[in-house]
Formats: sequence, structure tokens, C-alpha cells
Amino acid sequence: MYKWFATKRVAKGIFMYALLIFIMSVLFNNVNEQTMRSQINEQVRMEAQKLKGMQPSAILKWQADRKVQLEHTYKLDRPLAERIVFSAIDTLTFNFGKSTIVKSSRGEREVLTIIGEAIPRSLILFSVAAAIEIVIGIWLGLKKAQKPGGALDKSSSFITMILYGMPTWWLAMILIMFFVYTVKAFPSGGMHSVPPPEGIMYFVDMLWHMILPLLTLVLIGFWGISFVVRNIVLGILQEDYVMAARARGVPENKVLFGHTMRTAAPPLITMALLSLLGSISGSIIFEGIFSWPGLGNLYWIAVQQNDIPVLMGDLAITIGLYQGGLVILDLTYGFLDPRIKVGGKA
Repeated sequence: MYKWFATKRVAKGIFMYALLIFIMSVLFNNVNEQTMRSQINEQVRMEAQKLKGMQPSAILKWQADRKVQLEHTYKLDRPLAERIVFSAIDTLTFNFGKSTIVKSSRGEREVLTIIGEAIPRSLILFSVAAAIEIVIGIWLGLKKAQKPGGALDKSSSFITMILYGMPTWWLAMILIMFFVYTVKAFPSGGMHSVPPPEGIMYFVDMLWHMILPLLTLVLIGFWGISFVVRNIVLGILQEDYVMAARARGVPENKVLFGHTMRTAAPPLITMALLSLLGSISGSIIFEGIFSWPGLGNLYWIAVQQNDIPVLMGDLAITIGLYQGGLVILDLTYGFLDPRIKVGGKA
């Protein structure tokens, strides 16, 4: 039964996510606790400054008692295994706490708020680029498969071999040199002008800043997709039912988009969804080159500033989104492909 398969796949996805979070909690536990103790010391020091009319010895005793109280509140006085479990539970429930250094655009230090600002910025750039790459790649792949060995197939395959291994950051720097410093058509980086415009011009300004990084991603991405689509479709076009449809005089476009695309849908959806999932976490180097304030750039800033709460939150959200996408992919694949027997007997 498909329902049983879906239930098992969702449960497996939740288990894998919890396991990955637990492993992260083990790896980052020492540094995370050091950060929490530093925050406690800073909080106690600031609270002690507000105490007036007390003897120095009384203030020192108050600080020691307050420190013990906060350590008990944050469960730092528990055994190591319990501390790791509590840390994993906090991460699973998105209770990331406050950052140590990184702040949101409004000056807030809530990790969830900081990540919530970065996620749409990565999605709007990388997801739009992935969608454009998929559309162009599928169209070009279908055209290549129609006439294998033709001029379009040979020329595009040659370009694919050149561009497939080309570093995105290298092409980004070349385009920046040309379009920013030679032609002077686009800004070199950032998401908005300073100060950002208001009203409808706010979105126009964002699109203007988005064009160059979007162009870079699309120029690199769709060639590989078209090559994969070409190989998938080329194999399907040799099937008997496709040959029979052509022999019956079915128009080529109907054969291509009706018979062939329907059979090729599962692997194409797999490729498309994986491309979209890969765009969720952004790109550290690419966002750094264009100063794009997304998840990748936030991750790099958190590593540089040793901001463990932000780092843990970034990884947890990214892993959660990616794991959820894989679950949706498996459920979609099992639903679309009638050849898959899910939960049934042989």
C-alpha cells in the first residue's frame, strides 16, 4: 500500500534528521558550552554593575550564586550525556537561543530571526536560477535528443564539456570584470543600493542587483541538465511504443511531450527537485563574491565570528529543509512511477 510506504518514508526522514542533529550536538557540544558559559559570565557581570550599596564581598558572593543559578537553568550542571540530549532537543524544537555576535538587520540577536532573514534571500536567488536552468536544460535536452549527432547536439555537448567543470566563482569574477568595470551595467554585489529605495523601486533595485549573479548561475547550470535530459530521452525514444506511435503518424511534438516526457517524468522530477534542494543552503563562495546576504554568507560569517548558536541554527534549518525535500522526492517518485511496487508482495 502506498499509504504504508509514505508513512515509513516520513518516519525514516524524521529519524534521520534527529540522528543528524544528535551528531551535530555531539560535535559542537564543547564549543557550544564554552559559548554559553561566556554568555552567563557576561550576563552576571552586567547584572552586578546594577547593584548599588553592597560590599565587594557581598557582590562576589551574589555573582557566584547567580552564576550557579544560570548554569542550573541552562542545564550546564548536568552530566555530559544529558547535556548533549538537551542540546539536541533544543535544536530539534528550533530553540537556538541568542547569537553571540551576529545580529539581524534590526539589531536582534535571536538566531531564528537572523536565519529567517537569510532564508528568503538565498531562495529568491538560487531557486529562481535553478528554475530557469531546469526549463532551459529540459528544452535544450529534448531538442538534442530529437536529432542525436546533429549540429546542435555536437556543439552543445562540446560547450557542456568545457563549462561543466568550470568553477562558478571564476566565471562570476570574469562577468564582474566585464559587466561592472568595463560595461558598467550592473552593481558589483549586494542585494540593494545604500540606502535602499522605497515602494516599487525597492523590488526593481533588488532585481537589478540580482541579474548578474543570476546570469552567472544560469550560464553554468543548464548545460549539464540538458546533457542528462538528452541521454534520458534518447533512451526512451528507442522504446517500442514510441516507435509505434511514430509509425502511426502521431505528430513529433505529441510523441515528444506526450509519450516520452510522461515516461521521463520521474528522473526529470528527481533532477529538478535535487537542483532546487541544492539551492536552499546557498553557496558560501558564490554569495561571498557577490556579497549576497543569504544562508551561505551567514554560515561563513558565523564560522569567522565563532558564533556557534547561529552556526547550529543554520545547519539545522538547512539539513531539515534538505531532508524534507528528499522525503517529498521519494513520495513523488513512488506516486508517479507505476513500475514501483511500494509495500507490496512480490
